[in-house]
Amino acid sequence: MRISAPYDLKNQTPRPRSVQKMWRRDALRRAAPLLTLLLVLAVWQLVTLLQIYPALIIPAPLTVLEKFIEVVSDGRLWPHLQATLVAVLAALAFGSFAGLVLGYLIAKSPLLENLLSPLIIAFQATPIVAYAPLLVIWFGSGPESKIVTATLIVFFPMLMNTIVGIRSVPPGLRDVMRALRASRWQMFAKLEVPAAMPLLIGGLKMSATLAVIGAVVGEFIAARAGLGYLINAARTAFDTPLVIVAVLTLTALALTLYSLVGLLARYALAWQRRAQRGQ
Repeated sequence: MRISAPYDLKNQTPRPRSVQKMWRRDALRRAAPLLTLLLVLAVWQLVTLLQIYPALIIPAPLTVLEKFIEVVSDGRLWPHLQATLVAVLAALAFGSFAGLVLGYLIAKSPLLENLLSPLIIAFQATPIVAYAPLLVIWFGSGPESKIVTATLIVFFPMLMNTIVGIRSVPPGLRDVMRALRASRWQMFAKLEVPAAMPLLIGGLKMSATLAVIGAVVGEFIAARAGLGYLINAARTAFDTPLVIVAVLTLTALALTLYSLVGLLARYALAWQRRAQRGQ
């Protein structure tokens, strides 16, 4: 008796050409950011070689690299980077926590939403930058004012994402949990948090970059240290290479924080899936 396969195994085996195409596509996707960076550097170098703009306005990439090595070796960059990083981390922690807590309370309480909605809308309708001078008057020109400025910028996106995330739970699932006599904590931990997790992660990623923006805005208005302060000082001295170094450092800081939040989010989602399988 001949035993035949339930399906054609030959057709299930990936063809070599298909595998090669998939590998090339994946390699191109991974190399795309590097290729973009190289293209930007090439155009930048070409502009400086053609002398389309004076070197005072657009210095050559090598000049910027030399300035970066200089400020790193003489220690000028580190105090400003540290000041901005401390403000960013503090604002990210305070703003995210406040947005999570208040967003959850508003999502669960229509009365609280009616009370706070006018105030929230008024704050959102006004650019936070407009409040920065007032915050300097209240908190001084030290790190406190820029931390508060960055915290406010982080707070509102996290607040709105939390409200939308908690309210995205299907009512049918809530009814099932109530029928199973789930406690408030079980409703929160087993249903609401998992359902809102994608939006919460999106809010945290957004907050990671907004915290950098908020800290720099505070440093532009009034600060004694920080990358925003360094940019202002370099601009006043017409030190364009130093301005570019500070801006690129801010970009690297924002990208690093965004990547770290994404990495933590993946671990959190993986832990959540394992916990759900173990139940």
